[in-house]
Amino acid sequence: MSNRLAAETSPYLLQHAGNPVDWYPWGDDAFAAARAQNKPVLLSIGYSACHWCHVMAHESFENTETAHLMNELFINIKVDREERPDVDTIYMRAVQMIAGHGGWPMTVFLTPDGTPYFGGTYFPPEDRHGLSGFPTILRAAADAYRTKPSDVADVAEQMRAKLVVPALHGGEDPTDPMLDVATQQLLTQVDWQNGGFGHAPKFPQPAALDFLLRRFHRSGDAQPLEAVLVSLDAMARGGLYDHVGGGFHRYTVDGEWTVPHFEKMLYDNAQLVPVYLHAFQLSGQDRWRTVVEDTLDYVAREMRLSAGGFASSQDADAEGVEGGFFVWTRHQLRDVLGDDASFAAEMYGVTDSGNFDDGATVLSRPRSGRSMLEEPANADRLASVRARMLEARLTRAVPGRDDKVLTSWNAMMLGAFAEAGAALERSDYVDIARAAADFLLTDLMSDGRVLRTWRDGNAKIHGFLEDVGHLANALLTLYEATGTTGYFVHARELAELAIADYADPQGGFSDTAASEVPLIVRPHSIEDLPLPTGQSVLALVCLRLHAFTAKQHWHDTALGILRPLLRAVEGTPLAVAALAIAADFATAPVREIAIVGDATATATRELIGTVWSRFDPHRVLAWGDGAGTVPLLEQRGLRDGRATAYVCQDFVCNVPVTDPGELRRQLAGTVGAAS
Repeated sequence: MSNRLAAETSPYLLQHAGNPVDWYPWGDDAFAAARAQNKPVLLSIGYSACHWCHVMAHESFENTETAHLMNELFINIKVDREERPDVDTIYMRAVQMIAGHGGWPMTVFLTPDGTPYFGGTYFPPEDRHGLSGFPTILRAAADAYRTKPSDVADVAEQMRAKLVVPALHGGEDPTDPMLDVATQQLLTQVDWQNGGFGHAPKFPQPAALDFLLRRFHRSGDAQPLEAVLVSLDAMARGGLYDHVGGGFHRYTVDGEWTVPHFEKMLYDNAQLVPVYLHAFQLSGQDRWRTVVEDTLDYVAREMRLSAGGFASSQDADAEGVEGGFFVWTRHQLRDVLGDDASFAAEMYGVTDSGNFDDGATVLSRPRSGRSMLEEPANADRLASVRARMLEARLTRAVPGRDDKVLTSWNAMMLGAFAEAGAALERSDYVDIARAAADFLLTDLMSDGRVLRTWRDGNAKIHGFLEDVGHLANALLTLYEATGTTGYFVHARELAELAIADYADPQGGFSDTAASEVPLIVRPHSIEDLPLPTGQSVLALVCLRLHAFTAKQHWHDTALGILRPLLRAVEGTPLAVAALAIAADFATAPVREIAIVGDATATATRELIGTVWSRFDPHRVLAWGDGAGTVPLLEQRGLRDGRATAYVCQDFVCNVPVTDPGELRRQLAGTVGAAS
């Protein structure tokens, strides 16, 4: 059979179009049917690359008896959380309050007006191990709605009250001591032996790592840097990293980064690339550069779409087998590598017993292999081995790919390509970033508004604050990488759009525009789950625009976002690390760097390259064709007819320089005498 999902574009929803469940997509039709039939709503939320979503689908949604029960008792709605993060945010909070934890797949039972009264995550297909099976849950939820309407109404009213976001006002300006508290709080959560934060399951937490690098840059304190380097080393050596194909999986089930859930998410790789890039800029160690390039090469090879954007994710499963595409046995190594099999097994930790299902091994780089790899002959040998393994792996059943484009995720990835391309002098990466930006600005804009998602030429859903904010932030980075002023103009216009459309009269910024059809509450996201929230990235965008323009309203808007939320930065910095990054930028002495000269000339390029070669998270760079549009470039002339760099703070500049070495010395010091 085919249900109402057949007309959708989301690959996740289309996976369920053949279910015997009479699914509705999210919308008025479903809730109208619930009211007309006086039935509760069963809301199921997941995403395409989610392993346990697939498990529950096979066990329950494809089961005709279970589907019949769902159709009889409920109006059933299926939501792709990646398309509708607003819906996911609200009902995830509800499930966390009900069950004490959240996750996907998520199942929530609603009254016909959309208010939750019960919910959970994965439910098994039958009662087992003390857990109620899904049919038992279905009957209990429907029975409560039918026989205890007053109890359900009371619970629903309480839930709605708890989900309302309190008004946000007041607060103090960010200070260095406040950020020192956040830094120390993060350091107490570092796993100094295995890297990362906390225990299993272990997620990479790139924003927190980047915040610590920024604090090291400000203070010179070695401990934040050590925490980051221990973590980056452990992640790049462990099973979180795909040692054959490049790129990172979503998380590991253990605390030692050994066995991942094998899905690969665009947003994880987009956020990890800059952290490894910054480690390379700080240390000069080529191994960090290799991770950056291998990850971006993987994205360009396997995630880039012909239209210019990037797919959202790759599944953990292939033909129903989790991880089978990625793991190896000794026998498989011998088949592919012959005499090099023992060398590969030693370099990648492949054993006879394995560390995964059926004696297979999730590849890792044991620490004992470091000295071997440092020998040039072994490095060349491993490169050959890896190329042959990649070629052989492509003959296996390939994991499914969710090829919808999501604006915020694509924006972060184009920003990663732009920054890495400029810093590593990889023009091919910058070209990929340009193509992605031009695609988003053409195909995911309508009547001046950002759209959320695109697939096969069909763009839809008005963008959320995270889409607008991340796109503006990425375009500023792309402007710094290319000198193309149009990207700066678009970024400024998007920031203005965000302020006009997403500000909440109760304070702060909502995830949804004021003009959107209201949900049961207007969601405000603060925590980075799993990418920097719209409010956090908008604060950073406004601070960057203030540095480019000296216009006070940008600075005031950023502080208006930060002030009411800074207690969270002190108390739970791991959850709001992107907000901490914005606060760090707000307290830093920001360098405003302007470079004037023929953008194609070698002398100009050398000055630009000098700026990009450094890790300097508290600077902006203006150059190119922006005179008259980018205020930082105004009244900046050539010196003796040569390409010239101005290093400024609060638009007060050092003596302009034409020599890259002198620019390097200025960048290593403090902003001094005005010119």
